[in-house]
Amino acid sequence: MSGARVLVTGASGFLGGYVVPELQRQGYEVFAAGRNTAALTLVADGEHCVPGDLVSLRTRDLPMDAVIHCAALSTPWGPWKDFREANVGGTGHVVEFARRNGVRRIVHVSSPSVYAAAHDRVAIREPDVDRSNRLNGYIRSKIAAEDLLLEALDAGTIPEVVILRPRGLIGVGDPSLVPRLLDVHTRIGVPLFDGGDNLIDVTAVENVAVALRLAVTEGNGAGGVYNISNGDPRRFRELLTTLLDLMGQTPRFRPMSRRVAWAFASALEGVCAVLPGRPEPPLTRYTLSTIAYSQTLDISRAQEELGYRPEVTLDDALATVAAHLRASA
Repeated sequence: MSGARVLVTGASGFLGGYVVPELQRQGYEVFAAGRNTAALTLVADGEHCVPGDLVSLRTRDLPMDAVIHCAALSTPWGPWKDFREANVGGTGHVVEFARRNGVRRIVHVSSPSVYAAAHDRVAIREPDVDRSNRLNGYIRSKIAAEDLLLEALDAGTIPEVVILRPRGLIGVGDPSLVPRLLDVHTRIGVPLFDGGDNLIDVTAVENVAVALRLAVTEGNGAGGVYNISNGDPRRFRELLTTLLDLMGQTPRFRPMSRRVAWAFASALEGVCAVLPGRPEPPLTRYTLSTIAYSQTLDISRAQEELGYRPEVTLDDALATVAAHLRASA
């Protein structure tokens, strides 16, 4: 489908900023949509920039062959109404844009947060989702957004839908994962559970961009769902030690009990939920589910049906991020 027209939502964000050039290198005509006009101009020329929020897409006439929907509110804490508006309502706006403009396929960026649980989960396959998961508003909204897309597919509003669930994005420009871990490391030391032997899956952002590009033409358009990771699970302690060593920092770990930490996070959430402004707790149950327990993804379906192969190794990704952070310090 080289030469096809593809709209990327959230193109001014972390992931979208990698997806646009990946598509351009493969000969697609790419339109970059997002709220940050200055950031859009860094990845697309003026006529291919679509500034504005997702609401503005509803009435825009801009025929496309496909939409890659990266835009989302991604945070472990916040009011449900904010997640509903951004992630469920926003996806609804994309569906309306697709209907209005004859889009053949929506490729939706969901999240493996939908698998979050307070126990070890290894080699998780795509159907292994508790769709009643209410651990936080983000998870709830990502499940609801997937359901909305599948309902639109069943109703014939959209001809094709493909859903990707990429795990733990890392790369230059990452606003969340690595910065949060480094902040905790600097302030109090990184919490360590069961010696840090729990397995963690992460993904180089460049590999996610490749997977999304493949999903424009490959995979099951009748609602196919695909896990994406680097396929290289590491023990949590090993992963953090590698990154910190590359940055020239001495690892500082703080051993903790899972049971005590979970009770503490629950209490913090309860307190913060009633404080003015509902500030984010310093520790949430969702964060614990990602760092205190093993969680790895089975990516065999993406390998078989999308032809996905990680192009950037985890070690190379960590080295690149560490070099960038050291140069920026």
